[in-house]
Amino acid sequence: MKTRIHRTAPWLALATCIVASHAHAEEADTTIIVTAPTATDAAEQRASKTAGATDVVSYEEYADKSVVSLRDTLAFSPGVYLQPRYGQEVRISIRGSGLSRGFHMRGLTLLQDGVPINLADDNGDFQELEPIFFDHLEVYRGANALRFGSGTLGGAINGVTPTGRTAGGIYLRGDVGSFDMARGLVAAGIASDRVDAWGAISADRSDGDRNHAKRRSLRFHGNVGLKLGDTVSTRFYASYNNIDQQLPGALTAAQALTTPRMANAGSAAGDQQRDIDSLRLQNRTSFDWGALRLDVGGFVNAKSLHHPIFQLIDQKSVDVGTFFRADYAAGPVEVTLGGEIRRGNTRARQFVNVAGARGALTFDADQKAQTANLYGELRVRPVEALTLIAGGVYADGYRQRHVHRSATPATDGRIDFDSVSPKFGLLFEPSATVQIFANYSRSAEFPGFGEVFQTIGTPPTSTVVSAIRPQRARTAEVGTRGKVGIIRWDLALYRASITGELLQFTTNSNIPAATFNADRTRHRGIEAGLDIEPADWLRLRQVYTYSDFRFRNDAQFGDNRLPVVPRHAYRAELRVGTDALHIAPNLEWVPDGPFADYRNQVRTPGYALLGVTGGARIGRGLDAFVDVRNITGKKAIGDISAAIAANAASAIYYPVERRAVSAGLRARF
Repeated sequence: MKTRIHRTAPWLALATCIVASHAHAEEADTTIIVTAPTATDAAEQRASKTAGATDVVSYEEYADKSVVSLRDTLAFSPGVYLQPRYGQEVRISIRGSGLSRGFHMRGLTLLQDGVPINLADDNGDFQELEPIFFDHLEVYRGANALRFGSGTLGGAINGVTPTGRTAGGIYLRGDVGSFDMARGLVAAGIASDRVDAWGAISADRSDGDRNHAKRRSLRFHGNVGLKLGDTVSTRFYASYNNIDQQLPGALTAAQALTTPRMANAGSAAGDQQRDIDSLRLQNRTSFDWGALRLDVGGFVNAKSLHHPIFQLIDQKSVDVGTFFRADYAAGPVEVTLGGEIRRGNTRARQFVNVAGARGALTFDADQKAQTANLYGELRVRPVEALTLIAGGVYADGYRQRHVHRSATPATDGRIDFDSVSPKFGLLFEPSATVQIFANYSRSAEFPGFGEVFQTIGTPPTSTVVSAIRPQRARTAEVGTRGKVGIIRWDLALYRASITGELLQFTTNSNIPAATFNADRTRHRGIEAGLDIEPADWLRLRQVYTYSDFRFRNDAQFGDNRLPVVPRHAYRAELRVGTDALHIAPNLEWVPDGPFADYRNQVRTPGYALLGVTGGARIGRGLDAFVDVRNITGKKAIGDISAAIAANAASAIYYPVERRAVSAGLRARF
């Protein structure tokens, strides 16, 4: 009976939308989490001053979707490649960042309210970002993320939550859908002259579209802002996450294309999971003296990870950090100077995985990491239409391990890194609505614990890979963005020459570890967005990404293409109607799939997925919405854990989402 209710509820909600819409056609504002767009407007203004590829995604752009992961929020952000693996686990890559990672994330800086979610070794769990909470997201691709102190190849994504001043009142949202999915949100904001507060609780459950893919989560996020005087204000933030996620595992190509519902047999037998409990506290205090603004703050993140996979990983970590940022503007000159330091301590233990429960202890170590940076940028406007930009990031850090116990040979170790990454650019504005930009930059990514400590040598020993080094890139970028008449566009072309890209290899006398630095690779591509809005009730959104990533005369792989990301990826959505009643069919098209391996022996097939979203105003402050995905039930491969040489038995593939229908209501009081 419960399953029948979940299946019929989306269709009942859509029918209610259609019946009720005519009576409320005169009401035009979508009911969303925020009531004032001031923060989004300010973010767009900052992004427009950047001589490179940026994007600001408002909550309104994804309000009709069932918001589970970052893929639901950033699907139409140019240059962001996102593919679901299961639940909230997605592949997220910008300009080829983190290709060697078949799990979690590397090569991007993820932030919430301007403070990094990444751990001190720069790895991170994006599941700790709850996209349903956000006012908006800021995407700064590549070296354009300098304002966040990021020097990574991919750049930075910052999720910004509402405050009591931008989201007053009570906001409710509830979704139900396929695979026994149910999701709810309660948020409230209040503000006075000197104090404001906002908080939200979300709960989520689903059986998943594959076997052994159940998820459960309970989350809280809130903040309190205080005006301490005419020039001083402070804001305290608190976040809590309780996430339980079963892991269905990867499949062979044949399994993914014929029986995508099945789980990997080993994942099910080992009851593999990734369960997280985390508490995050942070503060930002601002001093505003007109021409000069200074932000200072700190944060602490305590996290517990229960992760039965090949062994049961049990980690308890505490990361602390502090930061500052100063912005000065006077006439044609603007200066930004900032810095940040993050330190982390992790008690890392491993046990024999006995069907998801602890067996014998096999490994026990203390891991310490630090990453620090100083960054600055100078922007000079010699004439009204031209801005010249110069800046850079200095970063250093270390990774250290002390082994208390190990069932197999393992050693202590430490490795230190540092880098300087300059950036130069120009921004030309021939009119008030058109910008042309160009920049040249360097970037550096430090290896995390997973790359620094590997099992190498004879006999096999877990130890520090002393020869590993940072991944460094030199990137040139040109582009334009703007709006003329009914057309809005965002276009960037880039070429990155990379030394030391962290990829997989067959070990030999020159390559001591399975994950190691490549000699030379090249990433080049096109990131394009084009919106056409001929009328208030008609809008076509499109994003296209061209990705050409390859080795350059590599000893093992020659000039082969890098796996995982397809050369061409296209998404489109046609929205017909107003906020009173609208429908938006959408398309995701990958003409040819990517290679699955570094030897370029196996390529996955392309695919096209069709979906539709819709929404309607039912009453004042009450909206209904529906989200239908993969209408045709297409079976295809969405993501890959890259192999050196793939074959028919390689279980490295994740299928695309199966057909799913969800619907819900949004209300504000």
